[in-house]
Amino acid sequence: MMFQLTLRRRGISDQAVLRTMEEVPREVFVAAGDRDYAYRDSALGIACGQTISQPFVVAYMTEQLQVGKDHRVLEIGTGSGYQAAVLSRLCKHVLTIERYRTLADPARQRLEKLGYHNIEVLFGDGFDIPAGAGDFDRIIVTAAMEEIPESCCSGSRWAAS
Repeated sequence: MMFQLTLRRRGISDQAVLRTMEEVPREVFVAAGDRDYAYRDSALGIACGQTISQPFVVAYMTEQLQVGKDHRVLEIGTGSGYQAAVLSRLCKHVLTIERYRTLADPARQRLEKLGYHNIEVLFGDGFDIPAGAGDFDRIIVTAAMEEIPESCCSGSRWAAS
């Protein structure tokens, strides 16, 4: 209850996003030693010096994307898979790309085990989207980068943290 209240107080108003944030078990996506802190509104460390974004950032970016049930979403920066899990409950398909195999493989296994079957996790470079990946209605960048290449965002709605 406090989790959702915190998101509402910070300005998240999309009911589908709030419901999804409540339903996706964030504690499964954080390191075992951080499970007691999973619902705090703070980023937490994961492997490879990366972080799982704070819940508000995940909710805010998701809300800003205005994801629809028939949308295909591209996520750059899989991390632990949490953002992809949230998005998957709101859209048709998520393709998420992670540059660290140490993150990509466990994220793929975690998402499969939890039954998130409309997510495809690729190990690769977010600057080099596979030619056969298709078109995307929304693009979200949850990884640090100095600039977003023009080729990534022509005609799509996107958000970056």
